[in-house]
Amino acid sequence: MPNNIDLIAIVDAATASAYERGGAHLACRPGCTQCCHGVFPISQQDAQRLRDGLAVLASVDAEKAERIRRRVADSLGRIVPLFPGDAPTGILDPDYEDAPLFADEDSVGDSEPCPVLDPATGTCDLYEARPIVCRTFGPPMRTADGDLATCELCFITASTQEIAAAELDASIPAQEAASNEAFNQKRHVHGETIVAMALSRY
Repeated sequence: MPNNIDLIAIVDAATASAYERGGAHLACRPGCTQCCHGVFPISQQDAQRLRDGLAVLASVDAEKAERIRRRVADSLGRIVPLFPGDAPTGILDPDYEDAPLFADEDSVGDSEPCPVLDPATGTCDLYEARPIVCRTFGPPMRTADGDLATCELCFITASTQEIAAAELDASIPAQEAASNEAFNQKRHVHGETIVAMALSRY
């Protein structure tokens, strides 16, 4: 099973291939931040990668790191009262998807900007450390029902064949799950969290 470094290499290579095949149908570029809004779950491995990324950033650009910390604190001020899980640990409940923070449209969670999103530039301040879901968003991916899902801003004029031709490697979710399980066992951690909670433990 892939370790963290291998998983990132595998995912980035698969995503690059999907982008090459998707071509102009992919709208993703700096300044497009729709997928950077809304609270979403991340693995403990994603959380550790973000904390490591913030530590590196703090050593080379303390001001930028401090801006992230301030955005984290602001985000938690809005999120914690609605957090469906254990706030002290940041671990989400197994049924978090049914909670208002995640399920309700036009809720705080639906419009909440990711705290590592720089609102001035529309870019990610921890791009190299971003979670797997951020790395794979955009290209068509299989849902649990076997359908191909895409970002609503991408593949607008694409044919069914063009969408299928740009599909992200369908083995990625299984490889990610195996890597996360190995990480959790090694670190004695469990469950999922969110970006703000992960970075509050830096």
